[in-house]
Amino acid sequence: MSTTTPIPRSFQLNAALSDLQQGLTSQRIWWSLGWQDIRLRYRRSQLGPFWITLSTAIMIYSMGILYSKLFKIDLATYYPYLATGIITWTFISSIIIEANDAFVENAAFIRQTCLPFSIYILRLLTRNFIILLHNFLPVLPILIYFKVAPSAVGILYFIFGLGLFLSIGYSFGLLLAMLGSRFRDMKPIVASLVQVCFLITPILWQHSMLSPRLQAWTNWNPFYQLIQLLRAPLLGQIPSTLTLSYCLGLAAIGFALMIVLLARCRHRIAFWV
Repeated sequence: MSTTTPIPRSFQLNAALSDLQQGLTSQRIWWSLGWQDIRLRYRRSQLGPFWITLSTAIMIYSMGILYSKLFKIDLATYYPYLATGIITWTFISSIIIEANDAFVENAAFIRQTCLPFSIYILRLLTRNFIILLHNFLPVLPILIYFKVAPSAVGILYFIFGLGLFLSIGYSFGLLLAMLGSRFRDMKPIVASLVQVCFLITPILWQHSMLSPRLQAWTNWNPFYQLIQLLRAPLLGQIPSTLTLSYCLGLAAIGFALMIVLLARCRHRIAFWV
């Protein structure tokens, strides 16, 4: 009678940490794969990835005037708020939805190579970061026209916020990738929840429109705090202490959960995909 020997927890933890370390140091691989994704997605297209910019510009410029009239808000205040909110939300939602299939879409690589699993999440982050840079282009004319410019301190906060956000996306992206490869119902469930979160997050409407009680509840919305982490510096503001503390806590929680789940499930991922 054969018995299976359980893998020691110390070995599982070391393997998980080694996976993360090897993935982060293999920047040439995940950067090349992320850039290749952009090129393949728009192969034989005249505008290439600038189709993303065009669609974002159409959405921002058409919605800005309409919703400023509906909410009776000054266009100079609302337009930059909406534009920066939409590109930030697009960045967040794309990472969340695509992370569920990060391992499934790379099943051929996983079964045939010994690349670290974290590389596939870094590939996803690289792809969406390049798209974010494209989406900034239609926002710049709005910021210039309405004379909204981040200060030198604001630029530093934006760089810090972007790095913090990418670390959060890295942790939770890896979590969603593992859950998505194990439970294939995760992607439609997450996609539905993301649509609901878009409506209840201050993107099309402003946080100040709510009553003080509802504002307090909205402050616990992680999507609102993540958006503010990037949107506030772009609007010439400094992220609040609550936003910074919330996002730092989110990063710590995400990293801890990622380590625990990766240590327990890393050796099973190849069988799940």
